Amino acid sequence: MRVMAQMGMVMNLDKCIGCHTCSVTCKQAWTNRSGVEYVWFNNVETRPGQGYPRRYQDQETWKGGWVRNRRGRLQLKAGGRLHKLLTIFANPVLPNIRDYYEPWTYDYENLTDAPLGDDFPVAQPKSLISGKSLAVEWSANWDDDLGGAPEHGPHDPIVERIRAESEEKVKFDYERAFMFYLPRICEHCLNPSCVASCPSGAMYKRAEDGIVLVDQDQCRGWRMCVTGCPYKKVYFNHRTGKAEKCTFCYPRVEVGLPTVCSETCVGRLRYIGLFLYDVDKVTAAASVADECDLYAAQLDLLLDPNDPKVIAAARQEGIAEDWLEHARRSPVYRLAKTYRVALPLHPEFRTMPMVWYIPPLSPVVDRLVETGHDGESAPNLFGAIDALRIPVEYLAELFTAGDPGPVTEVLRKLAAMRSFMRDVTLGREIDESVPAAVGMDAEQITEMYRLLALAKYDERYVIPTAYEGEAHQLEEIGCSLDVDGGPGMGLETGSGPFGEASGRPVPVSVETFHALRVRQTSEGIADPQTPRARINLLNWDGKGRPPGLFPPPREASPEPGDITEGGAEPDRRAGAPTLEDRR
Repeated sequence: MRVMAQMGMVMNLDKCIGCHTCSVTCKQAWTNRSGVEYVWFNNVETRPGQGYPRRYQDQETWKGGWVRNRRGRLQLKAGGRLHKLLTIFANPVLPNIRDYYEPWTYDYENLTDAPLGDDFPVAQPKSLISGKSLAVEWSANWDDDLGGAPEHGPHDPIVERIRAESEEKVKFDYERAFMFYLPRICEHCLNPSCVASCPSGAMYKRAEDGIVLVDQDQCRGWRMCVTGCPYKKVYFNHRTGKAEKCTFCYPRVEVGLPTVCSETCVGRLRYIGLFLYDVDKVTAAASVADECDLYAAQLDLLLDPNDPKVIAAARQEGIAEDWLEHARRSPVYRLAKTYRVALPLHPEFRTMPMVWYIPPLSPVVDRLVETGHDGESAPNLFGAIDALRIPVEYLAELFTAGDPGPVTEVLRKLAAMRSFMRDVTLGREIDESVPAAVGMDAEQITEMYRLLALAKYDERYVIPTAYEGEAHQLEEIGCSLDVDGGPGMGLETGSGPFGEASGRPVPVSVETFHALRVRQTSEGIADPQTPRARINLLNWDGKGRPPGLFPPPREASPEPGDITEGGAEPDRRAGAPTLEDRR
């Protein structure tokens, strides 16, 4: 057993309202640059829908992920080294700009500089690539709120696959319309096919936390990683000629801050934590014969952080004690392995994705209420799961390679939690048979409820920091000549042993992620008397004036109501000339 650590995320789809705040903040933080206008490291898709880029799940077209050959070994669906060598200069299975969208801006100059007239001027869309006018037809999140419409839903590859098996399974008439939101980032897989597809070795998986990154210096722009990724979360910067992807906000994670998408999520649906897994079993787990067994195989990879054998093996591999403590408190491990209510996205791609999803239950409750039934009653909920407007088969194609069993089990646990906690909240007699029906007890279901509904910031984001103590020792924090009476002591005047200004430099006000963490998590406002102190407006309650935010008013010598010569009140502006000055 060889233990490694992996940062993971869980998203509760019951809480996603499709506000796209995560998309916008991620865009602003990471892809607000020339050459990546079309790039969305985080996007929110409407299901059913085509996704972004269009129909990315259709691996018969895009050849992403892994497949199991006749000898039972994994190979890239896009082909091995020889095939890559033959197609390295002309990759035939790359999405083109129409599958993403042609990025555009608006002709604001026409809007602001139009001459006065009877008609209102408009800002027409202009292509950011060609500069010409264009008609906007597609973009990220384009299917928003149209997932169940007949014009869009049938183009979903999952819907096509389900309807091929049963024409009656998914209908798009009004009374059967359904939709839900699916936020997507890079999966940071345990068995990433993008890393295996890169000819130049620029893509790599970090050993300390499993985050998949791109070495920009090493990347040669072959774009085989774009083809290899079945989730199409690797993008090509046409200005720099390099591949780019979601970084799991690793500069923030290294100092204990959550990712930007998690920090700004309105619904608080994201959880971040640490998994421990056995790296020696990854290939075997990804190579199981039956695709429906991939979910169970991936669960078996996740190790119990409370097991003494696992702890001893982790210490032997050099995993720090504070990381082990974070793994024991990890919310993602509890949701995925302990309670088993989180599922991986498209495990049939055999990449072992590490962003997990709790499937939505809300449409069941809404449907029961609409028909006049008690939407929180356990018997009603259990019976209604099979009659979901969102077919269980559709969710199974997303999360369990088509096996409806685990999805039904998750929905039953969520339904039992709702029914049980309603009785607790209303002070009714507790029915122990409700949690027992889903293989849980009252204590477990209460803890799961607290994690899903009431968990605070520190419980949702349990993130181990990088080795700050050791890194701090490597910083140049002083001069070796700085000893009492030594030549480096004359630094108060800014001079050093080799002349003026050769001593210790004055720190500049450049905010690092460490400073950002301190500023965002401090209890009060920074001391304004401290040199270069910053006023933390994020912690200001909006009442009064924080000391140091505004300069103190100058005291005026005349009192209010005093009359100067000539019968006029004095000018009380700061620095205003006095009557003597005017004379």
